[in-house]
Amino acid sequence: MQVKCKIFGLLIVSLLALQSRAQQRPYYTQYILNNYIINPAVAGIENYWDVKASHRIQWVGLPDAPVTTYITMHGPLRKNDYERTTATSVRPNGSNPRGEAYWRDYTAPDPHHGIGFTMLNDRTGPLNRFAAYGTYAYHLPLSSKTTLSAGFSAGITNMSLDASKLNFGGTQLDPAVAGSGLINTIKPDLSAGLWLYSANYFVGLSVQQIIPQQIAFSDNTVYLENGKLIPHIFFSAGYRLQLGEDFSVLPSALIRYINPLPLGFDLNAKFQYQDLCWLGASYRYQDGFAAMAGINLNRSINIGYSYDLQTSTLNTVSRGTHEIMIGFLLGNRYGDWCPRNLW
Repeated sequence: MQVKCKIFGLLIVSLLALQSRAQQRPYYTQYILNNYIINPAVAGIENYWDVKASHRIQWVGLPDAPVTTYITMHGPLRKNDYERTTATSVRPNGSNPRGEAYWRDYTAPDPHHGIGFTMLNDRTGPLNRFAAYGTYAYHLPLSSKTTLSAGFSAGITNMSLDASKLNFGGTQLDPAVAGSGLINTIKPDLSAGLWLYSANYFVGLSVQQIIPQQIAFSDNTVYLENGKLIPHIFFSAGYRLQLGEDFSVLPSALIRYINPLPLGFDLNAKFQYQDLCWLGASYRYQDGFAAMAGINLNRSINIGYSYDLQTSTLNTVSRGTHEIMIGFLLGNRYGDWCPRNLW
């Protein structure tokens, strides 16, 4: 028996991560530590391979809330694309390798290619989104200190619906629906971006889910209609301020545009001590606040953690959001302890 389940409200609310103020793409708090997850033009920005793994448990205490896990890696296409030693190769005792002299002498990298790869899984209740895509970017210096990069990502997104977990609010579920099992639909996934960066600032613009697409789950038992993947536009900017020889602060902002939702934005600040550790804070409009902290354990490993506290009505049922990230610097031949171009 074919049952057409026109439960657009229920399923799309789940699909959009309970979209009272949400989006179809996952939220991240520590994107300021991994701008590549937002903008493909960042691929290859450093002179090593940057690998990040993240796990985010959103709205702890709320059943079927989003859980997002990803791994990204990106770097210069060839080893000789980025042949330049840096001042951070040496760590003299008692001095900051990222001090004022370092930024005063900063020079733009040579023209080079970057590539990257992303694998992501985002689960919300009965819906699961798995995505995998590759990235290409090109970095072109515009002056002695300023570089513009452009990049694009292409891959696939697999949307799956576990119909056995559908909840119709107490209404008895048709056995044909409950027994339909796991249903999948695969769609192409395209993103593109621009990234302008220098010693003291960055400006980025990216578009994810460039091609709008309908979502339909059908196995002659369960059918979802009217669902649609829509483009997401992100604009980001930040400026680095030196607070003496050992401390710096990076205020930044991210603006999201997802038609027909209203504009959303984040305000962030990251305080860093030398190139060793950092503290940060974030405000997400009409959603809540977040705190984050991290440390560079050595020249190859760094760890970050963030905690989000909602100020919306979700605060009555949620105990906050936890996100942990671990990073690896592969092929870090010059011994950088932290990024040169992303801070």
